[in-house]
Amino acid sequence: MTLRVIHWSSLQPRERAAALQRPVPAQAVSIDADVASIIHDVRVHGDAALLGFAERYDGVKLGALSVTDDEWERAESEVAPEAREALVVAVANVRRFHEAQRFVPVAMETSPGIFCERVERPIRAVGLYVPAGSAPLPSAAIMSAVPAQIMGCPVRVMCSPPNANGRIHPAVLLVARMCGISQVYKAGGAQAVAAMAYGTASIPKVDKVFGPGNAWVTAAKQQISQDPNGAALDLPAGPSEVLVIADHTARPDFVASDLLAQAEHDPRSHVVLVTTSAALAEATEREVRAQCARLTRREIAERALQESRIIVVDDLRAAFEVSNAYAPEHLVIDVQNARSWLPHVQTAGSVFLGPWTCEPLGDYCSGTNHVLPTYGYARAYSGLSLDDFGRRMTVQEASPAGLRTLGPTAHTLAMLEGLDGHARAVSIRLDALHTETLP
Repeated sequence: MTLRVIHWSSLQPRERAAALQRPVPAQAVSIDADVASIIHDVRVHGDAALLGFAERYDGVKLGALSVTDDEWERAESEVAPEAREALVVAVANVRRFHEAQRFVPVAMETSPGIFCERVERPIRAVGLYVPAGSAPLPSAAIMSAVPAQIMGCPVRVMCSPPNANGRIHPAVLLVARMCGISQVYKAGGAQAVAAMAYGTASIPKVDKVFGPGNAWVTAAKQQISQDPNGAALDLPAGPSEVLVIADHTARPDFVASDLLAQAEHDPRSHVVLVTTSAALAEATEREVRAQCARLTRREIAERALQESRIIVVDDLRAAFEVSNAYAPEHLVIDVQNARSWLPHVQTAGSVFLGPWTCEPLGDYCSGTNHVLPTYGYARAYSGLSLDDFGRRMTVQEASPAGLRTLGPTAHTLAMLEGLDGHARAVSIRLDALHTETLP
């Protein structure tokens, strides 16, 4: 296993574009068809479909989808004290950072007698998906449950796949309890997304679905978001990815560990090192091989590394041009005076500055949200935040004097666009003002 090394300055524009391409899943078309079939089954058969999918995909025959009182109580004792304390710290930091994101209302008089406002309301019902494929992910529960609680969404539903014993991992349940979520259901994959989007006898219908997942979950979120009767999705996301910018001062073992931290997520994860140092490129490649050999998830990481690469550039300005073109989910900046380079970052989901800011801090407990746009969507989308759990509405109010002053402007613009109905809604009121005495 070796990471492909590319010398950026020797490439033509078309070759540079090709060098930054993510791997395309060969089964994308069949996934869409499979997911559409799963969604249809859930809409038609509801809970029965979910129980059937649990037996087929999770290998467990469930009696019910809801987490039982006994399972809630056992979860408390089944999480080791040190793990419980780590979850408490992570929840507190994520809560602190997201509390600081609270919306500030806007209220102003834009013209005499014309008052405009912007107000916020929580989304009524949100569905929080917590994956649990080859490993439980209580961190994913934290990242959606905390802001949903802060925003005060009245209905908060959580779904996560059951294990072979028909239970949800106790750490996930512990996070749900910490965040005041009591509606937790044993359902995974595209079927869980469909259940939350359309509702079943057990699972309430929600207005927006949050949370990461595999290709089937991602496809399901995209499909239900295109249906007016379905539910919105949080943001476009696919396999995890990282781009590391490093200069000659970076430690190869640090850089390799950041690359592998993402490569072990999924065989389709994508990792890229952009460096000004050919020596660092060579040393990091050796470190990746050495560290990968010791990973529990070595096979997954090795498959991801087959599509990953090292790009050698002439200087750091070129490195940031490469990064901005790639638009990574995670961007690690491991160079001298890393913070001074932050203004050069235009497109990234989340940025990690300096050699001591390893990416897993953001995954778990620094306070930032780890639900981020992947596959280049960071060019136009931001990572998950408190704003995503609320809706902002504008409000306007005109006094009689305000209408008299601004109404003619609206009337003129309506006639300019040929919308006489619009113009009439203004003029009928202006005419009425001529017969009334303004207060």
